[in-house]
Amino acid sequence: ISDTDQWKALQAHVGAIHKTHLRDLMADADRCKAMTAEFEGIYLDYARQQATTETIDKLFKLAEAAKLKEKIEKMFNGDKINSTENRSVLHVALRAPRDAVINSDGVNVVPEVWAVIDKIKQFSETFRSGSWVGATGKPLTNIVSVGIGGSFLGPLFVHTALQTDPQAAESAKGRQLRFLANVDPVDVARSIKGLDPETTLVVIVSKTFTTAETMLNARTIKEWIVSSLGPQAVSKHMIAVSTNLKLVKEFGIDPNNAFGFWDWVGGRYSVCSAVGVLPLSLQYGFPIVQKFLEGASSIDNHFRTSSFEKNLPVLLGLLSVWNVSFLGYPARAILPYSQALEKLAPHIQQLSMESNGKGVSIDGVRLPYEAGEIDFGEPGTNGQHSFYQLIHQGRVIPCDFIGVIKSQQPVYLKGETVSNHDELMSNFFAQPDALAYGKTPEQLRSENVSENLIPHKTFQGNRPSLSFLLSSLSAYEIGQLLAIYEHRIAVQGFIWGINSFDQWGVELGKSLASQVRKQLHASRMEGKPVEGFNPSSASLLARY
Repeated sequence: ISDTDQWKALQAHVGAIHKTHLRDLMADADRCKAMTAEFEGIYLDYARQQATTETIDKLFKLAEAAKLKEKIEKMFNGDKINSTENRSVLHVALRAPRDAVINSDGVNVVPEVWAVIDKIKQFSETFRSGSWVGATGKPLTNIVSVGIGGSFLGPLFVHTALQTDPQAAESAKGRQLRFLANVDPVDVARSIKGLDPETTLVVIVSKTFTTAETMLNARTIKEWIVSSLGPQAVSKHMIAVSTNLKLVKEFGIDPNNAFGFWDWVGGRYSVCSAVGVLPLSLQYGFPIVQKFLEGASSIDNHFRTSSFEKNLPVLLGLLSVWNVSFLGYPARAILPYSQALEKLAPHIQQLSMESNGKGVSIDGVRLPYEAGEIDFGEPGTNGQHSFYQLIHQGRVIPCDFIGVIKSQQPVYLKGETVSNHDELMSNFFAQPDALAYGKTPEQLRSENVSENLIPHKTFQGNRPSLSFLLSSLSAYEIGQLLAIYEHRIAVQGFIWGINSFDQWGVELGKSLASQVRKQLHASRMEGKPVEGFNPSSASLLARY
């Protein structure tokens, strides 16, 4: 793509942008109005990007050169766009309407998806009604979901966002959902602290039922159940999200209580499969989770059918490519002004960095430009008291500000100037302008700031951001937000010409760890010396 005239036109355009300042760009009312887009109550304002309407036009031309429309269609049509693993990429099928037709290998996968959804719906209703009981006849009210990476970060994000939604909270009364991901025994201790095996259901999430960390945790939790309730309790207290029914059965779980998913769903894109839908439906009831799936589906449809000028994921993806590959800003801060979205940034971190953290093109050619983005973030206003200093006066880091019009938990105290939510949102509106406009030495002098402090109190400004305003934060909007980021990340990968759907970079560490595991066993059980490692690793291992 970097050999195209469209890419070169953008490179040539950077100089013109460097001559502008957001202070001046923001004075142009027509530009500000043009740099907005809206879909179903989600309002995007990207006027504070270091870009003009000309930049946006050039980015649309780049999208054309990269065959973006075609690539989006290929994804939705089930083409094997994950070429290194020879797989379709069909997370959109997980939330497609029942009558949709989405093919993989010439077979419509939507009926298979709905067969699993219907099974989850039925199981969650049985479970929540109290007719599914544990080994001692008691109903189960606690759920521990065991899985790592994509089996954990996405579902945790949705769970955390739903916890304080009034409707979801009402549905979850008297229940607990916890997640166990890390193989660190401390995480096991935390996830079962205060729980009684008698009233706990454990969901083991592993496609192959061979993921090292997850299966060790599964055996550890199984031991916790068996030591308290006996071996026959396993089938009453443990269920699985897996496709390996043989290993599920050998583990002691009834294969009828295993919920499948498909190899056309990547782990980090699997929250809308049984991976997320099962534990979330057990906690909140299926109707709430269905709203979440419908929200994601609405964005899928918007992404596939809207013109690029109005297409939220396309606009966001193109702006990220502009910031990373042309303006040279490698990071992005995700700043939701909503505590309910505190687990959004960790999920997007995996979604983005595992998808687009690649150094070669989809054809295996070394990239002549940087791809991928360093993602991090915290809810506002917490982040303001943490890392905003660097964003204001240190490095330039483009920011995503996410605000919600209607709070999940409104509080208005008598005698206060504004409600608690308005206090929060005052900062949401102020920070993007502080970053864009900054503060000049002249302004400081007019405020009689002493000369020696002027350099320290000067803000350069001209720091890009964009703002999302959501009407509210219910299950539906949470689904929309998830899908916006999923597709935005795909757009970036499609433009960069990389495979956003494999993750070979996670393999090497795993294989080296198995070598270390063998050594630890030999040293602990047979007293053997540490051998076959470099001097640094050998001395670290010996010390351990």
